[in-house]
Amino acid sequence: MKKNRQTQLIHAPRKAPQSIHTVQPAVYRASTIIFNNTNALFNRHWSDDYDYSYGTHGTPTTFNLADQIAQLEGGEYCLLAPSGLSAINLVNSCFLSHGDEVWVADNIYGPNMEHLRNLQTRYGICVKVYNPLDVHSFQPSEKAKLLWLEAAGSVTLEFPDLVALVKKAQAQNILTALDNTWGAGLAFNAFDFSDAHLSVDLTVHALTKYPSGGGDILMGSVVTRDKALHHQLFRMHALQGISVSGDDVAQVQRSLASMQLRYEAQSHSALKLLDWLKQQAKFSQVLHPADPDNISHSYWQAVCQEQHSAGLVSVIFDAKYSLQDIRQFCDALQLFKLGFSWGGPVSLVMLYELQHMRSLEHTHLQSGILVRFCIGLEDSQDLIQDIQQALSVLD
Repeated sequence: MKKNRQTQLIHAPRKAPQSIHTVQPAVYRASTIIFNNTNALFNRHWSDDYDYSYGTHGTPTTFNLADQIAQLEGGEYCLLAPSGLSAINLVNSCFLSHGDEVWVADNIYGPNMEHLRNLQTRYGICVKVYNPLDVHSFQPSEKAKLLWLEAAGSVTLEFPDLVALVKKAQAQNILTALDNTWGAGLAFNAFDFSDAHLSVDLTVHALTKYPSGGGDILMGSVVTRDKALHHQLFRMHALQGISVSGDDVAQVQRSLASMQLRYEAQSHSALKLLDWLKQQAKFSQVLHPADPDNISHSYWQAVCQEQHSAGLVSVIFDAKYSLQDIRQFCDALQLFKLGFSWGGPVSLVMLYELQHMRSLEHTHLQSGILVRFCIGLEDSQDLIQDIQQALSVLD
């Protein structure tokens, strides 16, 4: 059929062969996906492992990354979301209804707590808080539906009694969801983390951090081994119109090959800083689960493989230093940049007032302003010297 030039610009008369093998997989950018015929259109179902029907449901690019993240985490099924928080919200909105009880650790990621409090106010979800180091503080009622876990916890980095908490939740048929961003699928296998082969039901991972590795991509994931749970999540995923960019997926995909190398390098640097930070008189406490003096060290040691411990270290300054003093310290840092997140090449620092972040009393934490160091890929000795020169403003 002879075509007008305008039509030819849309329907090219020639098309290069589509099948070649390259180091990186091809990037598919799609909203509309073309069906070969009506049989292909109608002989498909949303529950198929690879349902190519619309861009929000998935493309070879997104499915490829999802499969790799599922394998990394030790699961079977994975859904991608535009951010780690979006992945968290997907879990909450999928499994919580009016009157349900959800339990969260007192050191939970702040935006997750804020989202749950919003659900409590608007939809009657009951939010309960427990001490992640004390399994007895987790006292679920018959309405308990979901237990959130973090290993390690946000900011103060306590590693929970994961074994005891999961056992207790399983005994009462409570769904367990682990924010696994710190462990990144490398520190331990969340779907097989004890001699008894204990497993959480779901993991959420902010791919923004270690999988991305560049500090420039936002993405999250939800992984499970349970097909029924995956289908529940997939339906909510579709109803909410959650999708990710093929170009962003390709960026994360490209970074996966170096992820373990970067994780181990940043973990190693963090341990070097830990030893030095513990010797500094201006800090009343240094927080890191690999520290033998840390209150949660035994829980970390029991679960984490090869003693992996990520690239985060927090310190609490002596109480004599004011918030203004700590702001001056942070402003004096040169290599550490003030910013949220972690896992990228640039080291980051952030300061926190714990009294505004916790609802339970934590006697193991000293009073004072907390500063969290997120270690990048700079030389560890250079980072130590940077902290040392910044501490001099407090003299």
